[in-house]
Amino acid sequence: MYEICPVCFWEDDGQDDHDAGRIRGGPNRNLSLMQARCNFAEFGASDRRRLARVRPPRDDEHPLA
Repeated sequence: MYEICPVCFWEDDGQDDHDAGRIRGGPNRNLSLMQARCNFAEFGASDRRRLARVRPPRDDEHPLA
């Protein structure tokens, strides 16, 4: 089981910047971290199917630029 971000609903499976463009499958299915970040910038969640489960970021939570 992985930690789930309450802001974007990405499941932290250890993927990081060095392989952000790779689709690993696993808990995030057919999303790469890079695509999830683009999705968050566009509509506020890692995946449209998760929009009902996210919340706006607090002042101390900043998305990566």
